[in-house]
Amino acid sequence: MTAASRQPYTIISRETVWAGFCRVERVVFDRATASGGIHRHTFEIESHGRAAAVLPYDPVRREAVLVRQLRLPQALDGEDPMSLEIIAGLIDGDGEGPEATIRREAHEEAGLELGAVELIAATRPSPGLGAEKVWIYLAEVDLATARVGDGGGLAHEGEEIEVVVLPLAELAVLVDEGERLDMKTLLAAQTLRVQRPELFGA
Repeated sequence: MTAASRQPYTIISRETVWAGFCRVERVVFDRATASGGIHRHTFEIESHGRAAAVLPYDPVRREAVLVRQLRLPQALDGEDPMSLEIIAGLIDGDGEGPEATIRREAHEEAGLELGAVELIAATRPSPGLGAEKVWIYLAEVDLATARVGDGGGLAHEGEEIEVVVLPLAELAVLVDEGERLDMKTLLAAQTLRVQRPELFGA
């Protein structure tokens, strides 16, 4: 039996109630209860596309390349408006795949040309609310040759991105603090730490 044939719900209606940078869809659906009855739910789902992200690191220098940029939601929540994150971006809707996305974003945001990359996860950050799925990669680089540009993002999109080359030992401290990094950055850094613990020594 396939997942589709045992869906525990029946869609009654779907409508887009907002469309801007993101789209909000209102879905009405019925779900069977444990007692054999039916419960009707109304739920809103946010969607802004799929994304891919990458943590480039130089194992010789023991450094990682991250970016810092304005994130308004956390700023409005009283936190540091400038978020330190791994390189990431939305997957282009014209047939671009996740790996092509991280290569494009690494060049645009950090001026990096990536070689071999390793997919470590394809995960949903908030499955109870959003439709987003993120492919997360590690990329071993030689920073002496991989830096082919300044990065900083695309000027015509108003991006103001700071490139941050951070010792992996300092990244480990941020991971252990557990509050100053977003989820994709925590996952990528901790995965690299498990795979290559020798790179994170002081």
